[in-house]
Amino acid sequence: MEEIVFHHTLPIQLRFNDVDKFGHVNNTVYFSFYDLGKTEYFASVCPGVDWEKMGIVVVHIEADFVKQIFASDHIAVQTAVSQIGTKSFHLIQRVIDTTTNEIKCICKSVMVTFDLEKHESIPLTKEWIEAICKYEGRDLRK
Repeated sequence: MEEIVFHHTLPIQLRFNDVDKFGHVNNTVYFSFYDLGKTEYFASVCPGVDWEKMGIVVVHIEADFVKQIFASDHIAVQTAVSQIGTKSFHLIQRVIDTTTNEIKCICKSVMVTFDLEKHESIPLTKEWIEAICKYEGRDLRK
């Protein structure tokens, strides 16, 4: 498998309520970090999208929790698109410790473009495909 290069990194500020009674960030919180990463990624890569009409939805998601995150850690979420299909694309995300570069968690998800008015999946636009491939620095179409 080709090594993923992450061009998008978003620092995350840990909140008091992210930490559970065991002293580490609860596993469920990681998914909110990934949502923030997705939001910022697409705001950067595909600006000008009418999010009232067109959206992206998660149809599959999996996470491997590698190391614990503690309240004192400095973290960031990194996001990259690894593959583009007709209506879907694959996202790879990871949470890293920005001080040590240790990987804390890796998330893989499949996203589908969605018409919010008709409530059905739709093909990715040519503009989105070109913008993502340009940002990632390679052709991701399968």
